[in-house]
Amino acid sequence: MSRRAVDDDDDYADNEGEGEPLVPCPYCQREILEDVAACPYCGNYISSEDAPPSRKPWWIIIGALLCLYAVYRWIVG
Repeated sequence: MSRRAVDDDDDYADNEGEGEPLVPCPYCQREILEDVAACPYCGNYISSEDAPPSRKPWWIIIGALLCLYAVYRWIVG
């Protein structure tokens, strides 16, 4: 008998019935385990604390560099 390849969704579905509490995903409304950081179906993070940090907007970085340059020019010259 050959073994079939099992993808991540099948692994997740197999573990759902083991007595762990299920809650609906706030984005896709599918049932997920209560203690997961991200929904395995839609990929969205459940809370903002679990999500990776986002990048700063480019205009904040440019503004900070211009301010540092202005301070440097004021001190040096």
